[in-house]
Amino acid sequence: MTIKVIIVDDQAMVRAGFAALLAAQSDIDVVGDAADGRQGVALSRSAHPDVVLMDVRMPEMDGLEAARQILDPPLGVTHRPKVLMLTTFDVDDYVYEALRAGASGFLLKDAPPADLISAVRVVAAGEALLAPSVTRRLIADFAKRPAPRRRSGTVRPGGLTPRETEVLELIARGLSNQEIADRLVLAEQTVKTHVGRVLAKLNLRDRAQAVIFAYESGLVTPGEG
Repeated sequence: MTIKVIIVDDQAMVRAGFAALLAAQSDIDVVGDAADGRQGVALSRSAHPDVVLMDVRMPEMDGLEAARQILDPPLGVTHRPKVLMLTTFDVDDYVYEALRAGASGFLLKDAPPADLISAVRVVAAGEALLAPSVTRRLIADFAKRPAPRRRSGTVRPGGLTPRETEVLELIARGLSNQEIADRLVLAEQTVKTHVGRVLAKLNLRDRAQAVIFAYESGLVTPGEG
């Protein structure tokens, strides 16, 4: 199955370079590009891509607002592609807000070409591009923010079982499925099942939103564990 991609970036050379790299892949088809967020939203609604590569900072409309409009479209618009944010920064408020809005992750613009190709495939497959190392940087960013009010007693959000709550905590600590499996002495496939149930019960898109939910709900706070 061919992955349809559009590239939204205000730098023509970036768009051209990414397009050439991705179009050379047999399973990826670049169906358009746009120079700002407003054009990107319109192009997304007409081209129906599977993945939108979205720059964070652009004129007219920045990538954050464009991502919001693509991921939370008005009535009558049913197509919701995956959005992968492109940034020159590791973690900033724009990226954090984009993840809250439902973006599937972010990628540094200076990442190796193989990482860009892999990112498109990962996001198209429905996975979040939030590797454990990136999760840990996101956690470090949370540490600079005011801590949410911790709920009294045992926190078990969204009807999660004790095991699912434990898995969510470890996701928020930046552990991979294999690391969670090792910590809890479970099979990795069992952990994947638990992760899927956590996302379904909390109505979360992916691992990225799970991390944010865990911190914003007060289930975990930076510096613990």
